Amino acid sequence: MITVRIYGTNRQKIVPVSKELRTLVKRCCSETLYEEGYTGDFEVSLTFTDNEGIREINRKYREIDRETDVLSFPMTDEGEDFTVDPETGCFMLGDIVISLEKALTQAEEYGHSFKREVAFLAVHSMLHLLGYDHERSEEEEREMFGKQDIVLEAMGLTR
Repeated sequence: MITVRIYGTNRQKIVPVSKELRTLVKRCCSETLYEEGYTGDFEVSLTFTDNEGIREINRKYREIDRETDVLSFPMTDEGEDFTVDPETGCFMLGDIVISLEKALTQAEEYGHSFKREVAFLAVHSMLHLLGYDHERSEEEEREMFGKQDIVLEAMGLTR
């Protein structure tokens, strides 16, 4: 069994953050863990922001001065065990930051729903929290994007 606790913050005013949107992201986190064979209780910190907010975070923590759609900040380095929150007993995965403004624009550009775009970004970010990195090699990129497709198909959110 998998339980995911999402600690969420909304730092933007462009897209209303509904209960349905928060539930979608939580479901993406759970489904990613399930497809990867994990069980247990997990925690994820989630921040919804806009393009300027994600640009500031990108500049501060990655020294890249541009907006992006999603950022992931894993709690562990590759190969390390997950840290356990002593108060909750949950495995702490890390932080996900999604620009809802960018997700809205990309959904229009790619011709699919906003819901599908946010789900894609959440799954993508979860895979980063679990140690995948598409920027290391073409092989890892194919593997990670293949896993994203599996999760999104399982959720019925194909293009």
